[in-house]
Amino acid sequence: MTAAIPGESNATRGIPEVSQPIAAPAAPRLEWRVATVIEVREETQRARTLVLNVPEWPGHRAGQHVDVRLVAEDGYQAQRSYSIGSAPEEKTIALTVERLEDGEVSPYLIDVLRPGDGLELRGPIGGYFVWDVAQRGPLLLVAGGSGIVPLMAMVRHHMLADDKTRARVPVRLLYSARRWDDVIYRDELARVAERPEVEVSFTLTRDAPSDWVGYRRRIDRAMLQDVCWPAAETPRAYVCGPTPLVESVATLLVEAGYDPMRIRTERFGPTGS
Repeated sequence: MTAAIPGESNATRGIPEVSQPIAAPAAPRLEWRVATVIEVREETQRARTLVLNVPEWPGHRAGQHVDVRLVAEDGYQAQRSYSIGSAPEEKTIALTVERLEDGEVSPYLIDVLRPGDGLELRGPIGGYFVWDVAQRGPLLLVAGGSGIVPLMAMVRHHMLADDKTRARVPVRLLYSARRWDDVIYRDELARVAERPEVEVSFTLTRDAPSDWVGYRRRIDRAMLQDVCWPAAETPRAYVCGPTPLVESVATLLVEAGYDPMRIRTERFGPTGS
């Protein structure tokens, strides 16, 4: 069966706003498909990952997203965009959704959908905010909140490369969250950080555990100087999260000497679904 919208008419979430890409040939027309939920994973108290089997899925690149459509019995439709969190090498796709209490889509995806249910989607979408190991590195990833999702697809893609390739493409990830309990993929990121070619740093902007030894503030110039690759190494940078964070980080990176053409940004609106 396909998903139906619960009886709500609340504020909706802004579709991810991506930096303007360079003109490219028109992409093939995307078709709506009915995916089947095969697993639901709890990431935090407010976030769940839906693992989906999508018939005739054409494959995706790390950083792309899909459109999800819900249709109510009276014909009313709601459509939202969600980043793909799974690596391109995986046969299924994973969408991590953060629940917003006044949303009309995310509560349904998190609270109602179960394995075996259907979900309409189309994609993959996006050709600007994408990365693969062939582009080399070093690679800098900066995430705020649920902005970690498309960056996690890049990390997972990197982890599935062969040892020689990973060694040539070192990665540094800086993840800003309000609280430690809000960190999505926390356990997996801890395992990733054990690899010699990946460095993971966290900053908590509100509450921190009593034994916390990481950063305790919003991302600023000094923090980026500690974490980032030197501009002389011509790194690639991907920044995803709320608009204020994305704009601030991108500006600071340019001021630090990063090539603006090697900085990719994806930003989310102030409201949610």
